Amino acid sequence: MKIYHAPNTRSIRIVWLFEELGLPYELELFKLGDAAMRTPEYRKVHPMGRVPALQDGEQVIFESGAIIQYVLARHAGGRLAPRADSPEFANYLQWFHYAEGMIMPPVNTLVVETVFLPPESRNETNVKRATKLLGQMLAAVEQGLQGRDYLAGDFTAADIITGQATIVAARLGGDISDKPAVSAYIDRLKARDGWQRALAAA
Repeated sequence: MKIYHAPNTRSIRIVWLFEELGLPYELELFKLGDAAMRTPEYRKVHPMGRVPALQDGEQVIFESGAIIQYVLARHAGGRLAPRADSPEFANYLQWFHYAEGMIMPPVNTLVVETVFLPPESRNETNVKRATKLLGQMLAAVEQGLQGRDYLAGDFTAADIITGQATIVAARLGGDISDKPAVSAYIDRLKARDGWQRALAAA
C-alpha cells in the first residue's frame, strides 16, 4: 500500500497507524505546500491536492479518519479497535471522531493565522478566540483520561486520531498547564515506538 504523506500534517496519523500495526507500506513524500500536490496527476489521487491519501491496489481513499477505518476493517485483524459488544466501544467511537469535530477547527484557525498568513494579515482576535476554544476542547480530553492511560481503555486508533490532534493542539498553544492527564497522555504517546518510527519515516 502507498501512503501519500507530508510531515506536520494529519497524514502522520496514517504512517503512525501502519507502524503500530506493523503493516508494510510505500511512502510518497511531499513537503507542505508542494507544487506537486496541485498537479492534475495528483488531483486524481486527492481532488483537493492534499494529504493524506492511501492507495491499496486499485482503491484510492482520502481523509484520515476514513483511511484509518478502511485499514482497520481490511488489514488490521481486529487490532486497535474494540469489538462492537465491548463496553469501550462507545468511548472508542466518541474519541475516534472527537478530533475532527472539536479539536481541529480551532487548530486550523491557529495554523492559518500563525503559520500561513504574513504578520500584517493576522487577526489577533481570531487567535485569542481559537486558543481559548482549544483549551475548552482539551478540557474534555482531560476528563476522558481520568483513571486511564488511553481514551478507550487500551491503545486504539482513537488515540492515533485524537492523540495526534492533542499533540498538535498543545504545540500551538492549547493550555495544558492545568491538565495533568493530558500532559502525561502526550508524553505517553510520544514515547511509543510506533510514533517515533512514524516521525523518522519522513
